[in-house]
Amino acid sequence: MFTIRAYGILLHEGRVLVSDELIKGRRITKFPGGGLEYGEGLKDCLIREIREEIGVEARDVEHFYTTDFFQQSAFHSTPMQVVSVYFTFRVADPNSIPVVEEPFIGISGPGDQEVFRWLALDTSKEADLSLPIDWHVWRLLKA
Repeated sequence: MFTIRAYGILLHEGRVLVSDELIKGRRITKFPGGGLEYGEGLKDCLIREIREEIGVEARDVEHFYTTDFFQQSAFHSTPMQVVSVYFTFRVADPNSIPVVEEPFIGISGPGDQEVFRWLALDTSKEADLSLPIDWHVWRLLKA
């Protein structure tokens, strides 16, 4: 069993956009994006996810990285391998994206929720993200 995910890397002024999410009661910091739907291409998935989550149009979508190691899903009760595809993208006005300054500010109560914030590439570290594949992508961004 597999789950295929598409994630976006938006860089702006030495920072990268991340999503702080409450997923099934767990606090997760990750790159924005989500699951591939049946009949959808990977770029189309990312464009849809960015539109749904952030409310902006992803432009100039380019492949950055595809998972090349085994990773068990943290969110499925049955064995499920995660395959994640990361893309860089641009938006018309990165400063128009509503962001918070501190992790998980404004998230409370039950149900899945998310907020966005910028991580500085020069002062942040891979441990600021929650998921092992994101850690690998972070190292690639820093390299």
